[in-house]
This record gives sequence, structure tokens and C-alpha cells, in this order.
Amino acid sequence: MSTHARPLAEWLAASSDDVLVALFRARGVRPDAGWQDFFDAAEALLDPVALNRVLPTLTSAEASALSAAASGADAGEQRTALTALGLLQVDGAPFPPVTTAVRDRPAPAAMQRTDPVPSETHAAALAAERALTTVSALADLLLRARERPLGLLSGGTVSAGEKKQLAENGIPAEAVDPLIQLAVNAGLAAADGKRMGATDDAERWLRFSVAERWSALATGFRDALPRGIRTPSGGWLAPAMWPSAYPWDPTWSGRSAALRERARLLALLADDGSEPAWSAPMRTGADPAAHELIALLPAEVDRIFLQNDLTAISPGPLEPALDVRLRTMADRESAAQASSYRFTTESIARAVASGETETSILEFLGGISLTGIPQPLQYLVAQTAQRHGLVRVSSDAQTGRTRIESVDQNLLEAIAVDQALRPLGLTKHVGSITSRVGRDTVYWALADARYPAILVDEHGRPIAGDRHPLVRTTAPAPDYSALIRALRSHQGPDADAAWLDRELDAAVRARAVLRVVVGMPDGSTRELIMEATGLGGGRLRGRDRAADVERTLPVSSIRSATVIPQ
Repeated sequence: MSTHARPLAEWLAASSDDVLVALFRARGVRPDAGWQDFFDAAEALLDPVALNRVLPTLTSAEASALSAAASGADAGEQRTALTALGLLQVDGAPFPPVTTAVRDRPAPAAMQRTDPVPSETHAAALAAERALTTVSALADLLLRARERPLGLLSGGTVSAGEKKQLAENGIPAEAVDPLIQLAVNAGLAAADGKRMGATDDAERWLRFSVAERWSALATGFRDALPRGIRTPSGGWLAPAMWPSAYPWDPTWSGRSAALRERARLLALLADDGSEPAWSAPMRTGADPAAHELIALLPAEVDRIFLQNDLTAISPGPLEPALDVRLRTMADRESAAQASSYRFTTESIARAVASGETETSILEFLGGISLTGIPQPLQYLVAQTAQRHGLVRVSSDAQTGRTRIESVDQNLLEAIAVDQALRPLGLTKHVGSITSRVGRDTVYWALADARYPAILVDEHGRPIAGDRHPLVRTTAPAPDYSALIRALRSHQGPDADAAWLDRELDAAVRARAVLRVVVGMPDGSTRELIMEATGLGGGRLRGRDRAADVERTLPVSSIRSATVIPQ
């Protein structure tokens, strides 16, 4: 145990709960940390491992100030921030373990102030086109994640298998991770264990206009930027300054490059490093100027061509709300300014399963079609809608088993002998089929096998099946209330005595040599140099170096004890 931790322990004990919460969050403290008192907390915060974790999180200004303080200079305007992180004492001097940790790191170079160069017309036009591509690709990604969440690796990135499948659907594999991060920053996607799924905010975002979509992504990107590249006005520093924002973080070079790439994908940064006109307001902390970007994009359309071959052609970028609904009933085959869609039995069945009806589908298509509704498409919709619900899946309240019923006995016979459904353990029972497997699992197995199944409740009313529920938009912040209560419960008027006991116990275990100041009965004090050998029963035992004799001292008489470095 280090005596250097005592001033920090006293500062922690005197701090408010809000100050402690801010410190614990900044230092990445676990809410279930096994600290008994503020002495434990101070020692843990000044441990070399903990310091090596916090020093890379310091901004350029903070790192420079701490480096100067370790050399005896004043930390200046960064003193308050560094004290709040538990790195400086109240008088502005670094704690000795901090000084030791900082001396092993190079003094940071001062950040050179630069201003962005405005984009030329051609560079701005290319950037705007890329923004549209990014927004469209991210919409595709979220629609895919809504149907089936993306698999994640242990590091939190999307697996190679998922990227390969996404590449087959027109999303470049190298763009998947940046797109996912943009979605996470905007609250549109969130990790749920080993899966990445869409959030409830994504449902609303998918129906926004292009301008609203881009504004939400740009705002989310800005709000998630590390504090080292944020400005007091709420904007960001010029991207050319980003690489030097965290001088003690060995991973920052790659992270800053990734941030610049995301800024480029959002057209906040042009390919040549210049700044488009719509990016400048956001850099200074203002709202996104989406109108300037939208002015360079092709106009959206609200009509399509329906063709006899069961395809639909959009003559331009289809309005997002129309595109999202159309894709619940048709598969998009190509994505460009003129997109194509194909209607199939499976796509219509998917729409009906999600709540559409024959009437709602035909009314929607008739309202946006420039060519009416071809007869083959009308027939496909009618036939698929009529077959939907032939197989009804429910739970039997009496037996707890899942029941499969249908008015078409031939269809039930086909289900009973389907080899793909053998894992369900299906059993015939009084004109139906039952299974011990849960209702939802049975339903989705039938749907995957392309049977016209629906879920019904105990009253026979259809209910929606949700294989992949939406993920929560935000995760709760760490709650340190229990930890702080535990620390305060050991805080009392005998803190000095408790600290002395800890110092003596550590000295005994380390066989350290102590300079002990002992209070005498007459009120005077006496200083002894002792090699600590034992502690128990309220007494300290050790060898007096000067007299070369064993002494036993009452701990209650010891005024102070200081370790003498050997």
C-alpha cells in the first residue's frame, strides 16, 4: 500500500456523489468494484495498470498540462479537469505514481491550429452523391438487420460471413463496419449479445426523407465524436488536426483515420480533404444545412412503373417511405437512381404476414403506379392472400403443447411427413398436429418451410410473429450508487486510525523500515527507526535499528509512520 494514496482518499471522501460518479465513469470503474473504503479506491486509481488505462484518454491539451506538471510547472487551465480525473492533488502537483507514469511517455507536441479549405463545385457534387449512396446503403443494411440481425465477432465487428452476404446484396464489404458505426452513433442499431439489430428509432428513420435521414446521421456522428476533437461550441476541430488529438493513445492513429472515413462517407469531408458548404455550420456547432446538400441530388419520385413480368421500375430515387413499404412486398433487384423490384409469392406472403391484406396491397400499388396494376400481379396477390392463414399455429392451454391446425387436411399431411420439420417432433392428434416445441419456434419453422402459417391466440385471433424484436435504443448508464454507499459506510471520524493500521499492516507484510513518531506520556514525542516484523492485538512489533533491540509499541501511541526507502 502506498502512502501517496492517502491525499487522494481524503479528496474522494470529501467529494460529492456527482463528482465521484463523473470520476468513476471517466476512469472506467466497474460498478461492482470490490472496494471496501476510499483507501481502496485511491490505491486502485493510482495503480500503474489503472494509470496506463487513463493516460491514453487524455486530450492533447490535458496530456501537455500533465507532462508540464510532472516536471514541476503549473497545469494551467487544465488543472481542474486533471484533478477531477484523480491525477492531480488539490495543490496542483501530480500524485507520485502519476509522475512516474508520465515520465515514461514523450512530452506531447502542441496541436497546430488549421482551418478547413472550402470545397470546389466538382468536389462538393461528388461528396453529395456519396452521401446519397451512404444513406441508401445504410437503409439497406437496417432493413436487412430488421429481418435478421447481423452476427458479430467477439471484438464487436460484423463477421466475414455476414459481410460476404451483404456484398452479394450490393453493400461493399469494406463499407459495412463504417456504416454500422454510423448507425450506432445515430441510435439506429445496437448490439444485443453477439447480434447487431435495428432499434425502434430505425423504424422511424427509414421513413424519413433523404434530407432528414442525412441530418440524423450527421448529428449522430458529431455527437459521438471524442471530446479531444470537439469544440466548446458543440462542433469539431478541423479534420487535419484530428491525428494529434490523443498523443498518448497508440490506437488513435487508426481511430482518427476511421473517423475521417466516416466523415467522408457522410460528405462532411470531400475526397480531397476540403470542406463542403453544408459541413461548415456543423463544424461550428450549428444545425445541419441539409438543403445545400439536397440541392445537388436528383429529385425523388413518388410513382413507379408496374410491368407484366411481375417487376416494378422506379424512374428515379423513390421517396423513402414508399420504398420501405414497397420492399415489404417486393424484393429490390437493383439499387440506382432507377431501381427495380420483383414481386414473388414469398415477398407477397411476407407482406401479408406483417399485416398487409389483398386490399391494402392493391390500393397501395394502384396509388403509386403510372401503368395501373397488371393482371399477373393482381392474380399473384389474390392467390397468395387467400392461401395465407391456411395453417394456424397456437398453444393448447390444457396440455401446454403447440397445436397446428388447417382446413386443408392434405396440407396437414404434407407437414406431418416433411423431413425438414422432424426436429419439431410433430404428432398427429384429432385432426391436428401437436408438438412439445414452443409456439413461436414452430411457427417460424413452418414459415421458413414456406407453409402459409399464421400465429393465433387462445381465442383464434391472428397475432403478429416477431422473430427478431427491435433492440433497445440506448443502454442504461452504469449505476454507481451502491458502490458509493459502500464507500461512505466506512467513512468516519476514525479515518486517521484506519489509515495508520493499513500503513502498518502493509509495512509488516513488506518487512519495511519505518520512521515511527511515538507520543510519550508527558506529551512529548520520540522518533524511532524500526524494521516492522509484526502487528496484532493493537501493538506493532519490530527491531529498533538504533538500539538493535526488539520493541513493541501500542498503535494508539503512534502519531505517524513513514516508510524509509531502502
